[in-house]
Amino acid sequence: MLDHPLQDIDAWILLFSNNSLPVLRATKRRLDEMRQRQDDVDARELSLLVIHDPLMTARVFALTQAIGSRSLQRDITTVASAVMMIGIEPFFKHFDDLPTIEAMLKGEDRHALLGILQIIRRAQRAADYAQEWAIWRNDVNMEEVRNAALLHDLAELLVWSFAPSLGLEIHAQQLAHPGMRSSDAQSNTLGFTFQDIQEALIKTWHLPELLQNLISDDNSNIRERNVSLAVRLARHSAHGWDNPALPDDYIEIGKLLNLSPEAVRQRLGVDPMPAREADGAEVNQA
Repeated sequence: MLDHPLQDIDAWILLFSNNSLPVLRATKRRLDEMRQRQDDVDARELSLLVIHDPLMTARVFALTQAIGSRSLQRDITTVASAVMMIGIEPFFKHFDDLPTIEAMLKGEDRHALLGILQIIRRAQRAADYAQEWAIWRNDVNMEEVRNAALLHDLAELLVWSFAPSLGLEIHAQQLAHPGMRSSDAQSNTLGFTFQDIQEALIKTWHLPELLQNLISDDNSNIRERNVSLAVRLARHSAHGWDNPALPDDYIEIGKLLNLSPEAVRQRLGVDPMPAREADGAEVNQA
């Protein structure tokens, strides 16, 4: 495991590119189970497994680029399409004997494993929010939005995977200085931010241009705002619903969905639903 910052971003990209990315132990276990009955497995079942694991999702997209999706008329932007392009049997052959995050961090500070699992859980929640809002907005391809939210913090996950002590150092700075911006803690430790690494990473790995744009936090269109707000909400609510930044999030999410901040809170379960909405019927009048 790396215990010191590397000299530049290119060195980080080389580290990530030259090593097999770990996946969740649950992902490997379920994939191994599917392998035993692969004649009955279809692209949908495989994709439903992949899209809950950000690092496995990144591996799948990186593979599609490596085997020639750039020669197609358009980028592959959904996991289901990627699986169909790769093929079921080649998929199982390529992703055989995957390393796992849990095994990779065995023997490290137990807080390192807890930390990366919390980041993954945050990414999963962001993906769920992004998907739900995309459906609400009648987005023509909600999985693209979901995938972008899931991969939004890919660089952070990779630093925690390959240099957990540095991830813990960044976290410790933020705990010691609650007002410190996360980007400042990252720069203090690494010399640059996770976003700096991420931008170089997605270009080097030739991730689909659409996903690059959705991950960018540009907010120039409604789909980018969907992703950005989902990531913000998942981050701000990671340790409960009392974060002082959340009221502003409710306002911005309300603008996205054409809902009041109060309605947003109710949809999120922060406030109880009114009786008529919770029961799906009019309240009986006395």
